[in-house]
Amino acid sequence: MKRILLLILLFVIAPLSAQDANALFESGKEHYKADAFQEAIDDWKAVLDQGQHSKALYFNLGNAYYKLGEVAPSVYYYEKALQLDPTDKEVLNNLVFAQNLRVDVIEPLPKTVFARTYDNTIGSLSSVMWAWLSVGFIIAGVFCFLGYYFSGTTSRKRLLFVGTFVLLGLTLFSFTAAYMTYSDAQKERLAIVFSDSMEVREAPKKTGTIAFELHAGTKLEIIDQDGDWVRIKLSNGKDGWVAATAVKEL
Repeated sequence: MKRILLLILLFVIAPLSAQDANALFESGKEHYKADAFQEAIDDWKAVLDQGQHSKALYFNLGNAYYKLGEVAPSVYYYEKALQLDPTDKEVLNNLVFAQNLRVDVIEPLPKTVFARTYDNTIGSLSSVMWAWLSVGFIIAGVFCFLGYYFSGTTSRKRLLFVGTFVLLGLTLFSFTAAYMTYSDAQKERLAIVFSDSMEVREAPKKTGTIAFELHAGTKLEIIDQDGDWVRIKLSNGKDGWVAATAVKEL
């Protein structure tokens, strides 16, 4: 009986929650059009509080924070949108504008040929997009095999037979790519500096020697943690310890 009541509640509450989230999202858009950027942010963050996430939601939050000149949350939400779709040109373009507001200019270390090839192929899509591609290839492969099985001509059978194996290969490749990108995302802890100015120390303590400073909006990787301190690494190879409260993990 309890399970039945739970299912009924889910079927009733879920649609109402979705309607409420949509209303808040649209309200945020109207506030944004009226240049009421903080009100738009409040509406869209209320959607996030309901557990709703989307590229459009993150993108709009990035735009609103950019309009307010707040570099850290602007970069943060653009990066969140790119996690869902790394190829979105509009998000990438707006991220560049937000990054231009940063104080720090980090020159990344040159990548190997393998790393560049990986980024341009497997790393060009998110794990979710690769997973959907693999599903699409599976469906196409099934139809291709059925066409081969029921086809009456030899030439068509040969063509569909080859097509089935090509689609099988593409399925395996996209599935592998989905696993690799998901695995990388789980291992890599990226974060954005939210503190206006942050001292990076050589040891995880306030008395540690200051190695260098970072400012709001800088992207980094968390590679270790010691209590309230995290060890961070920049794309140029520099690393050190900072207070965990000064950064926000993506």
